[in-house]
Formats: sequence, C-alpha cells, structure tokens
Amino acid sequence: MTRKIAVLVGSLRKDSFSRKIARNIEQLAPAGYTFEEIDISTLGFYNQDLDGHEPAEWLELRAKIKSADAVLFVTPEYNRSVPGVLKNAIDIASRPYGHSAFSGKPAAVVSNSPGNIGGFGAHHHLRQTLTFLNMPTMQQPEMYLSGVGDWFDDEGKVKKEDTRKFLAQFAQTFASWIEQTAPVKNVSQAA
Repeated sequence: MTRKIAVLVGSLRKDSFSRKIARNIEQLAPAGYTFEEIDISTLGFYNQDLDGHEPAEWLELRAKIKSADAVLFVTPEYNRSVPGVLKNAIDIASRPYGHSAFSGKPAAVVSNSPGNIGGFGAHHHLRQTLTFLNMPTMQQPEMYLSGVGDWFDDEGKVKKEDTRKFLAQFAQTFASWIEQTAPVKNVSQAA
C-alpha cells in the first residue's frame, strides 16, 4: 500500500529553504510514500463567518488533508513562532470546531533557519498546536535545522552527503512512525 503524505510549507517564497528541505526529504524517502505539497498561498484569512459556505480553496485544503495518511510540516521561524500563513492554513483545515481534517493524522515537524537556533521557537509552537489537533507527532529525531542558507546547489539539492544521510534517516523514521500511528484504512477507504 502506498501512503500519501500532505506537506505544508510555512514559507511562500518561491526559493524558500523550507520548500527545498521538503523536496529533499521527499526524494530521500523510502519507496511506498508519495508527497504532495499543498499550496497555502491562495487561502485568504480564516473567518468563522464563512463556516458553512467556505471558499473553494478552503474546501480543497481540507479534502487534501483528509485524504492524506500523514502530514509533514516544514517551516521557517518568524519572530520566534510559526509564520502567519502556516497558522492560517492550520486554522482553516481544523475548522469548524469538531471537524478537523487533521485529527488522528501522524505528523512530523521540521523547522529551519539560516541562523543558529534552527527555528526552535516555531518548532515548539507548532508542536503545541498539533497536540491540540490530536495529531500524533514524531518526537525523534528533532529537526531544528540551522545554517540552511548554504545547504543547496543550484538545483535545490542538498550538497553535503552527511546532511543527505541525516534527511534520509529522518524520512525513514517518519515512514516507520506513520506505520505505527496511522489509522487503519478499510478496503472501501483505500479504493
């Protein structure tokens, strides 16, 4: 069975380090896992008044999260927290209350920064949110990636072999985590 992983990148920048990291993890993942980055750039701000007659972009986001077996969050840190665009996407997909698209989905968090802290603040704020959303979140290895500004070649691939090995180990551990924690699909769901 192939597992589908929804990827939420916390940066809208075309050349973002977070997106490059997500794509490298995807390329290094074991066979049997597909990754789909979900575009969060067109969502508009969450407004509870729209619950019940949501914009098409919101419904599409929720459907993509619901159809995934797990969610990978890859984010920079803005002001010691999660970028607003990522928090907004989480709010949209988790509403209306009691109908969260995230509930029960295994998750992993990768934070990053060109600086030395590796997005520590964003990482922990995001984990706090995922706990509330009932997402079993992988604990180890912790992925606070620092100094990412010079990690990539012109094609966006990680230059250092040791870094590739570390990302491949993370991808393998996430795959194992998904198998341990993902809800079992019945035959009608898998079709």
